[in-house]
Amino acid sequence: MVKVLLTLSEPFYRAAPRFKEKLDKLGAEFLFLDSESLGREELLANVRDVHIYVLGVEKADRELIDAAPNLRYIMKFGAGVDNIDVAYAKEKGIFVTNAPGQNASSVADLAFGLLLAGARSIPQTNAAVKNGLWNISMGYELDGKTLGLIGFGEIGKKIARRASGFNMNLLAYGTYKDYKSAKLLNVRFAELDDLLMKSDFVCISTSLRPETFHLLNAERLAKMKKTAFLINIARGEVIDENALGKALEQNMIRGAALDVFETEPPSSRITLLSNAICTAHIGGATYESIRRIETITYENIKRFIEDQPLAFTVEDSGAIRT
Repeated sequence: MVKVLLTLSEPFYRAAPRFKEKLDKLGAEFLFLDSESLGREELLANVRDVHIYVLGVEKADRELIDAAPNLRYIMKFGAGVDNIDVAYAKEKGIFVTNAPGQNASSVADLAFGLLLAGARSIPQTNAAVKNGLWNISMGYELDGKTLGLIGFGEIGKKIARRASGFNMNLLAYGTYKDYKSAKLLNVRFAELDDLLMKSDFVCISTSLRPETFHLLNAERLAKMKKTAFLINIARGEVIDENALGKALEQNMIRGAALDVFETEPPSSRITLLSNAICTAHIGGATYESIRRIETITYENIKRFIEDQPLAFTVEDSGAIRT
């Protein structure tokens, strides 16, 4: 019998209520563990006899892979695989797949919500009114402003589509350049420093890789306009949080909205600053995106059990089924 372990936060699991029922029908032995209360030692103990591990943000590193001698397949319940040691999984003959693009609309919606919230200080004004204060807060229109997109994958493109409805000028930076989509969306590619100097809003949606770790450091943050607003819905480690904290404290930029942090839950002083908007990594937390990912996850487990080719195999994972 194939043993499947799923580690997700409870709200994500509740949003996919039929997942366990469908796996039961496949004859799989299934265990769910709430990642919010899951300790590392408990995870390592429970992964020991597992054949398939489906995970959210937990680390599937060398230690975990070595602790699971029966492990044959790691599935990311989402897109980013920066928390999986794909190269080591390949070395051990373990398949790795993800569900690319399935939460792109959800994340793009949140990104644009944060952009609007930053432009008009909506959370701060809401808090002030609820505390009995009636102060007029001056903001900025989006019409004619420049939005810089760091990352132009599926999420970046969807953010660009939303921005076009607000008549924004669009710049994009990234190693992946889809010129056809850029032309359709009126996006111009730019070097990072040029993008930072010209943008009124900067939105990060790039993946986390060695070359994007602390991509926005003190030097690059200093290139931004004093009136600029920064949004990060990618990975916390793309920004040097200490440098960003200083930039916000010294009003080097107007503000920032962060859905992701270097450590989650965050211990950063940024969460205490009045010019920072913070959310709890909710970019992909919509019923629609979870159900799309659930479908892909179930179908791939079914394929694995039936010895069929897997969908969305991560490129660096070259395991060959024997």
